[in-house]
Amino acid sequence: MNLLPIFQANYRGGVHRSVAHRPPMTQNVAKLVFWGVRGSTPTLERDTWRYGGNTPCLELTAPDGTHFILDCGTGLRLLGKRWAQAHSDFGTEAHVLVTHYHWDHIQGIPFFLPFFESQNRFHFYSFQSKFLGPDTLRQVLDSQLASPYFPVDVNMMLSTRSFREVGGGEKWEVEGTRITTAWLNHPQGCLGYRLDTTAGSVVYATDNEPGVPEFDKSIRQFAQGADVLVYDAQYSPEQVASTRRGWGHSSWLEGVKIAREARVKNLVLFHHNPDSPDNVVDGFLSAARQEFPATWAAAEGMSLTLSERGVDVALKESRLAPRRRLRFTAVVNGQCEDGRDFEEKAVVRDLSIQGAHLMLSHKPKLQSELRVAIEAVGEQNRSTPMSLRATVIHCKAGREDNQNGVGIVFIAEVDPASPSD
Repeated sequence: MNLLPIFQANYRGGVHRSVAHRPPMTQNVAKLVFWGVRGSTPTLERDTWRYGGNTPCLELTAPDGTHFILDCGTGLRLLGKRWAQAHSDFGTEAHVLVTHYHWDHIQGIPFFLPFFESQNRFHFYSFQSKFLGPDTLRQVLDSQLASPYFPVDVNMMLSTRSFREVGGGEKWEVEGTRITTAWLNHPQGCLGYRLDTTAGSVVYATDNEPGVPEFDKSIRQFAQGADVLVYDAQYSPEQVASTRRGWGHSSWLEGVKIAREARVKNLVLFHHNPDSPDNVVDGFLSAARQEFPATWAAAEGMSLTLSERGVDVALKESRLAPRRRLRFTAVVNGQCEDGRDFEEKAVVRDLSIQGAHLMLSHKPKLQSELRVAIEAVGEQNRSTPMSLRATVIHCKAGREDNQNGVGIVFIAEVDPASPSD
């Protein structure tokens, strides 16, 4: 496959048009967006689509508009497409924080179009590998485009790039955002990053295995009082204690323990196992919320907005299937934002094979499970209740008083006897 024409089409001739630009935010708000949430290797199976199959990449925009990229997995390509659309007439400057050099955290580098445009400027940070020695960061970036592994030479990367090697325990400041690092327990080394902005703090601690007292104590100190802790939850607690011991990963249970002891405000389970379908991640999330209610499961397109009001969570739009406008009633069982269980009759406003839009007086929690019982007309015009499991992806006050518009996606029931087609 010859990718050179594709990349050349996006260079705009390689002409330097302007100095890198950061559009300022108008309020004291920071925004964290998840572009890749899967660990180890990308997935494309249909039972992983709800949370997503791209490998790690997060974007943090500080209150002053400074851009930070956390890891460069395959999710980086999606971020690059968004930036290419949003910043087509001016340059972008960003700070790229790489946790470590395993493939799932760097494999998106060759497909990030802004790296190939001369008006952009990037500052890379990570540690010096004992296997590669000095200038590790530059070597790793260059090797992603080395022959015979990729058809486009690194010299085609026209953006300005700088490299800084850091270790655990270091601190520095970028345009008012204070960055701190800590070593994590992972084969061949891994850094965690804490970013303290004027709007709130984010701790990104993926690829960490519990059980070593030095590291366990360090991460609790590192995460102390954070508004958001993004933490490795690749395996179940049982796997971490047995078959996956020594693999360098953690579980939802350890994430809950850290969040509690460090007085974290929000915990985000991250780095999902490529062999874990969505219903397994659902189970991890449900179990974690029993112990620490302010827990979320990272999903592609999910955003967390930090401000003086706290942390607001939103999931991406998922209206992908054709929908039909209709109006009929259903009985909905679920859990409110404050943890109370509820049951009420609801109005279903539209419906697709994937999900539906409901009107509820209660306000269910995002990513919580609902049971929706719909009265359906079956054979011989007999009314038959149809019970469906769903997860909440959207909730917003409706036009009518005391009504909330709730978007849901149906969850496939696990039936081992059904054909796999």
